[in-house]
Amino acid sequence: MALRITDALGSIKLRLTLAAIATMATGVALSTVLLVRQAERDMLDRQREQQLAQVVDVARDLSARVIERQDALRLSAEQFDEPMLRDGARLARFFDAKPLLRSQFANVFVTAADGRMIAYADAAGVRRPEVSLGDRDYFRRTLAERRAIVSDPVPGRVSGEPVVVFTQPLVDRSGTVFGVLGGALRLASRDLLGDADHAEVESDELKVITDAQGRLLTHPMRRQLLQSLNGEMRLADAFADWQRAGAPVEPSGLLLRQHGEVVTVAGVAGPDWVVWRAVPEAALLEPLHRARHAALRWAVGLVGALSLLLLAILWRLLRPLAQLEQRAQHLFDASQALHEGWPEAGGEIGRLSRVLRHVAAERAQLESFNAQVMLKLSSVMAAAPVGICFTRDKRFVLVSAEFCRLFGRSEAEMLGQPASSIYASNEDHQAIGPQVLAAFREGKPYQGEWQMLRADGSRFWGQLRGRPVTDGDPSAGTIWSIVDISEQIAAREQLEWSATHDVLTGLCNRKVLAQRLAHVVEALPRSLPAEVVMIDLDHFKPINDRAGHAAGDAMLKAVAAAIVSRVRATDLVVRLGGDEFALLLERCPHDTALRIAENVRQAVAAIELNWEGLTLRVGASLGVASLGAETESADDWLAAADAACYAAKAEGRGAVRAAVRPALRVVS
Repeated sequence: MALRITDALGSIKLRLTLAAIATMATGVALSTVLLVRQAERDMLDRQREQQLAQVVDVARDLSARVIERQDALRLSAEQFDEPMLRDGARLARFFDAKPLLRSQFANVFVTAADGRMIAYADAAGVRRPEVSLGDRDYFRRTLAERRAIVSDPVPGRVSGEPVVVFTQPLVDRSGTVFGVLGGALRLASRDLLGDADHAEVESDELKVITDAQGRLLTHPMRRQLLQSLNGEMRLADAFADWQRAGAPVEPSGLLLRQHGEVVTVAGVAGPDWVVWRAVPEAALLEPLHRARHAALRWAVGLVGALSLLLLAILWRLLRPLAQLEQRAQHLFDASQALHEGWPEAGGEIGRLSRVLRHVAAERAQLESFNAQVMLKLSSVMAAAPVGICFTRDKRFVLVSAEFCRLFGRSEAEMLGQPASSIYASNEDHQAIGPQVLAAFREGKPYQGEWQMLRADGSRFWGQLRGRPVTDGDPSAGTIWSIVDISEQIAAREQLEWSATHDVLTGLCNRKVLAQRLAHVVEALPRSLPAEVVMIDLDHFKPINDRAGHAAGDAMLKAVAAAIVSRVRATDLVVRLGGDEFALLLERCPHDTALRIAENVRQAVAAIELNWEGLTLRVGASLGVASLGAETESADDWLAAADAACYAAKAEGRGAVRAAVRPALRVVS
């Protein structure tokens, strides 16, 4: 019975249950936060509806005031006749008798049909400015459409301030427009809002009016007038949202997105203005925020108390687990007795403790076996004629004497070092990794040739072979062998070089020339222009006869150096054999090729080789052949240059001759 109780108390399930009870206590705080947030969302929705209704009311009132002003102008316009425009006294009396009309506008004016201003009335009185409105778009539209117009925001022609102008055509009984009656509202004085701005004003509220393009008609800051609404940071996102929706002028109102703000807009019917209103969400939610802060303080206090309780419970319950963790940290410590330090516990921790004891015993036995194997392996490696090493986690764990000799380091210097330290470059080490993994994945050993780095900084070529200790288990390590193959690499490179170069002069040989010529001909016409130059030495045979073949070889080397010094870096210089040389000049016009050939001829002629008291000289005859669209093969091209060279010799030697291009054949 006592054992069962101990096991029950040690059960991880019981512990999780106790932890869950403690966690449920923290749900009190979370529930409080969620309820407050839901209340915030509900209140914000109600506030949005209320703000939308208010901005619609403002837009509706503003539309009514626009209509009221237009009606006032219309009724006044009906009292005008054409002779009245020529009677200044009548006009003055008319405006003096219209205090209501003048009170509705910053100024009222009358113009003739040609735009000349006849009378202008404002707070300073009635006068006749010498200005014309004939060029204004709203004036022209009033005459053309014969109806009342509300202008876009413009600078006043008399006052110079930004204004919106209301116009009404003056029409006689025959239907002829003989003038225009107009009134202006100053944007800077907030005349547009007027008594329509009667809604309850929240703190930090921003209310503005724009035209249909988003230009500000009213704003608390005068410098913002006539600017685009996207410059107002509190409405910039909402303005962009409005534009994406097609910039609707909607009298029924819209809700727009703006971070931290409740933004509502409504269109003003008639002039197509838009009323914008922004109220900070924080101001609307301030009462709920205070309630939330109070609730959170209570929740934090409750969570803190429950956390202390949970901490005390867990400390008591998990003390055996802490003991087990401490013992597990020394699981592979040989100085720790195998059966000491384990906690006495039941349940899952007790069972885990017994499993770890068994693992520790198995590990100790395995380490002993591995030590014996490594001792035997060390003996084998010491006698091996090739470099051998064993790596684990990309570090050297075991190295042979030959391996240390190859890299000029002692065993102590090698052990524990990263495997990347023996490669000539980090790029090589990074490149070998995927190749090794691919070979091991296919169940094959890896083999490759890489440049290696000795301790003194010198390099050598090594043939590297490797295979995993255990297939499919990289953690078991890898066995590597390495052999110095620098001499074989050098011999192979020398053999490859000899196959394409003339041993005496170091120039490319006939094989390389044939390959390059064929490539250029195959690339026609993209490879144009290109030239081949054949070079045949003059008076070379007497040098062999008089001074011997050693002198002839020295002269051929001097000729090769002279030719190379007179051609471009991209040109191919070839020794064909004997005293014959050739040049392949790609991307070279014919005139340039002739000049290069002449420079080569002069350089060869300038050679003076002092040999056993003799001064040896040679000359050169050169033939130049151009690649053309009609060239059928590389052999034909080379034959043309050879023929030109032969012609140069036949004409007296020491000359440069160009091959004659064949005439084009007409194929019917």
